[in-house]
Amino acid sequence: MDPNNRGPEEYGHDDDGGSPRQRPPRDSLTTDFGQHSPTLARTVQLVAGDFLLTVNPVDGSEIEACPPGERPGRPERYGAAERAEVDRAARPPVPPGPSRTALSLLARQDERERLVRLLARGRSVRLTGPAGSGRTSLLDLVAEDCGDLAPDGVVRLTGFNRTASELLYDLFYAVFTSPLHRPDRDELLSCVREIGAVVVLDDIEFGGAALDELLDATPECAFVIGATPDVPAPSADSAVEEIFLSGLERADGVELLERSVGRVLTEEESNWAGDLWFESEGLPLRFVQAGALLRQRDMLRAGANAVDEFGVFADAAPVDAPFTSDEGEEIPLPALGEAAAPAPLLASRLSESARATLRFAVALGGEVPHQAHLPALIGDTHADAALGELADCGLVSPVGSRYRLAAGVLAQLEAAGYGDDPESLALTAAQHYNWWAGHPSVTPERVCAEADALLAALAVLVPVTTMPDEGEQAVTVQLARTAAPAFAAGGHWGAWERSLRAGSEAAQLAGEVSEQAYFHHELGILALCGGQLDRARAELEASIGLRGAIADKRGTVAGRRALTLVSDRDGSAPGLAAVLGATAGEEVPDARYDESASPPGGVPAAFPPLQLPADSQTIVVHRSPSTPAPSRKARGGLKGLAKRNLVAAGAGALLVAVLGTVVTLGATSDNDPNSPSNEVGVNPSASVGIDDGNLGADVPKNDDNPGDTGTATSRPTDPGPDGTYGTSDDPTPTDVAEPSDRPSGTQRPGSGTPSSPKPTTPKPSTSPSTPSTPTGPGSPSSTPSGTSEPPSSTPTATPTDTTPTNSNSASGPASTTPVETSSSASAPQSSTVSSPSNSAQVI
Repeated sequence: MDPNNRGPEEYGHDDDGGSPRQRPPRDSLTTDFGQHSPTLARTVQLVAGDFLLTVNPVDGSEIEACPPGERPGRPERYGAAERAEVDRAARPPVPPGPSRTALSLLARQDERERLVRLLARGRSVRLTGPAGSGRTSLLDLVAEDCGDLAPDGVVRLTGFNRTASELLYDLFYAVFTSPLHRPDRDELLSCVREIGAVVVLDDIEFGGAALDELLDATPECAFVIGATPDVPAPSADSAVEEIFLSGLERADGVELLERSVGRVLTEEESNWAGDLWFESEGLPLRFVQAGALLRQRDMLRAGANAVDEFGVFADAAPVDAPFTSDEGEEIPLPALGEAAAPAPLLASRLSESARATLRFAVALGGEVPHQAHLPALIGDTHADAALGELADCGLVSPVGSRYRLAAGVLAQLEAAGYGDDPESLALTAAQHYNWWAGHPSVTPERVCAEADALLAALAVLVPVTTMPDEGEQAVTVQLARTAAPAFAAGGHWGAWERSLRAGSEAAQLAGEVSEQAYFHHELGILALCGGQLDRARAELEASIGLRGAIADKRGTVAGRRALTLVSDRDGSAPGLAAVLGATAGEEVPDARYDESASPPGGVPAAFPPLQLPADSQTIVVHRSPSTPAPSRKARGGLKGLAKRNLVAAGAGALLVAVLGTVVTLGATSDNDPNSPSNEVGVNPSASVGIDDGNLGADVPKNDDNPGDTGTATSRPTDPGPDGTYGTSDDPTPTDVAEPSDRPSGTQRPGSGTPSSPKPTTPKPSTSPSTPSTPTGPGSPSSTPSGTSEPPSSTPTATPTDTTPTNSNSASGPASTTPVETSSSASAPQSSTVSSPSNSAQVI
């Protein structure tokens, strides 16, 4: 039979008369018996506030803004049948095995009636009593009496390891049906404000302002709160009634002991019960445990020979008969010390499975695993009946929908040696829960029900986590990695956070960088859902940095997407980790990489070009034919530059200022007629060297001559006999001679005749140029545009570079970078040079 193609084609005949199906190769058939395909990762998509969260246990959860079509509507309330199912799930399971007689509550009728009256008037009450005073049993009776007082009925909650915010979510899910939806804070408060129910909240661990916050958020609910005396009291302004629960009277204690044993006590037992009442201050739990001790004594008295082969209906031994065992030894009453701390004596008379269960409970800090897990943990198929034995003896008590060791039992068992090796037992529990939580048949809700036992195992094992062997993984990391996605999908986000923090610590101790990055990523997602943007940014940046170190591309992309959403929420730019995460090969969204380009031949060592007079309006633009014009976005100022360009720009501006000061001082303070600065030609080039006429700067190519490779033909030529520099047909670039510091027509003091520039040998040009007309000193120099300037007796000019400096560039003059000078540094308006061959423009 083919599980994929069922029907007539299973036997080689198709319905439509087609060819028979082909059988797979022999190798694939044999591998089906020994191997199974890996289980797909369980991903759950839910709506958290205005986010769409995809819980991905492989690479980390993905989060995005929830599309309008994906947002759920207003949550609806449960019906009557669904409400009954929710109430049943909130109670602890009935232990397997023979049912025991439920003990009725004694001497609590006055407190019970008072609580019901206050709740019927809409008042909230806090019931305070020590552990073992019967507080939980009294609250159960009050809940049954108030079933029809409120429109939403009775809601049972547990405050054990719960905060006020978590209790609000628990109340929301107990009344409204909202699968795969976790409302944000505002929507949550809007929903719980409409709930009208009697809330039975036991084992609360907070008071004061936190309790006021819970009560203010639910004005239509009446709370009956169970707490111990060490829990902070409500604030003075809160309208919470306080009822204290004390111990039983002596007669009530003896009566409770007789109901537990099922017979009348002997005089010796009555005296023993009186001593116990005095020592325990009348706590009902002590009498329940004492009744279990008397029942065990009766069983030892009966023994295996109590009923012979034909003595099924034989009379029982009289009450005043001596308590002797099968060997004839007398069985005395337990000592008063043993009755005050009866856990070790009670455990010694239980089955081996019950004692093993107690050892696991001690190792997990008092948490008793669910009865369904006991056979696998202990190795006994009937170990689930151990829970019934423990409950019958009063060694465990219900907490919410599970069981814990009763008050004082944990310390008593630890003193008796039940907690000698907690790490090995916690390791066994962690391995079992790791397999169970990752099984495809286990729903996230079932994992959330065992959250306290899972977290207890992590709390024991995380501090002792060590580096695993090569190729292996720490059990604590595995358990946290498996349970955390289930907690997130099941809506138990308090356990989700605690498991993530435990897993992060365990991964750090084990040296597993990839797992540590996953936990940081999940903590960032959790903080983002909670509106804690600064914390989310820190966690996500830590995750991106760790994943970038191990080249986890997929995880880095998920982290950077979440970090982008954080930046979008707080209005900031992408974090530094988003840029560092580019090592994975992906581009950062909305990131701009601005970098100043250096000249091809390096930055010249000569002085930078002097600034042109401010009164001039000429703008010189030098662009390479292969380089596009700078965009407005690139010239938009320092705002668009990267941080490294800001540093370079500052350094360049400081260098220009210093060099400009040096040049200015040298030009104004030196009156030597033989100064080298006066010997500079009219149009020198910055690329002319001492020996070969080249300082190493690359020479622009000539586009008109394809064979030109950047020789001297691209350099500006010296003026011809007529003093001009060529016409527009000359393909060589030309420079504009900048005016000297002195006005035209003046002479240097001490010189009788104007100094003339020292002639230089012109370089041969590959393309013919228009003959020039010589001009001498003092005669007007003709420009290519046909304009002339007033004669100057000192036609000296300062050397200029072939490429003006851009104010936005911090990397020095470049011959191939498109640069545009500002109008304050432009040449005189009358100087206009045009060269179409190299796109040099003068505007």
